[in-house]
Amino acid sequence: MKEELSFEDVWVVLRSGNIYAQADQDINTGEWKYRVEGNEPNGRWLVVVVSFKAADTASLITVFCDETRRRKG
Repeated sequence: MKEELSFEDVWVVLRSGNIYAQADQDINTGEWKYRVEGNEPNGRWLVVVVSFKAADTASLITVFCDETRRRKG
């Protein structure tokens, strides 16, 4: 990965992050995509995009850093 992220970094955001915007519906698949956002342990602000297949099943679509929202200190 370009950002050198680990699965543990992503897992922290999935467990403790927030959804700040409404879900987007994919025009090709009809699936709803959610952006979970938050800081990973090193302070980088991550955006994790997931799609829920069922109540207990999700697919990871993409992960990226938003350096403009990096935690200081």
